Amino acid sequence: MQVSRFLFILLWMITAQISFGQTINTESLKNGDLIFVGAEKENLSGAINRVTQRDKNISFDHIGLIEMNKDTIFVLHASAKQGSIREEIHVFYDNQKTKENNLIIYRLKSENQKAIPQAIHQAKEMLGKPYNWSYILQEDSYYCSDFIERAFRTFHIFQLEPMTFINPATGKTDEFWIDFYHKQNLAVPEGKLGCNPNGLAASDKLTKVAELIL
Repeated sequence: MQVSRFLFILLWMITAQISFGQTINTESLKNGDLIFVGAEKENLSGAINRVTQRDKNISFDHIGLIEMNKDTIFVLHASAKQGSIREEIHVFYDNQKTKENNLIIYRLKSENQKAIPQAIHQAKEMLGKPYNWSYILQEDSYYCSDFIERAFRTFHIFQLEPMTFINPATGKTDEFWIDFYHKQNLAVPEGKLGCNPNGLAASDKLTKVAELIL
């Protein structure tokens, strides 16, 4: 009897995980959803995550905004390779998905969804600008989380915060960032206002939906 009950509970848990949407496809996406790209362990991606990760289960280095347009789904985002662009979602997925990462969908809570039309309009106004490799806020170029924060700024969905480039494991400025800014003849912008994908994912105005699978 106890074995049967255990099997029943186990089956219910498995079924529940499937039905509760651990993964979704494009048919379940909504206008204004945010797509977060999982961080990798090395290079720029790993360096971003080392100094910005807030939760051991949340590890992102890129973000885009979903636009539903008739029969096509686009991602509006600031690409390191192409600058601020509007990209068909399958192209975005193929460019961002690797063996090491996942693409996770977050959604504005119902009381904040009134911000979506203006955010998409604002994001389109920012297309065509180059990528901001200094991560110091300016008006002529954008980086990924900066692009999204600006899109939603009218409704104060996200907040700018003092940036840090200190590696928590050492308590010192991460060596990657020292070299990164040295090559640009810039001081590490410790404490300057900015934002990052992990910080945006932590917003209390969002809810995590599921992993996107195409």
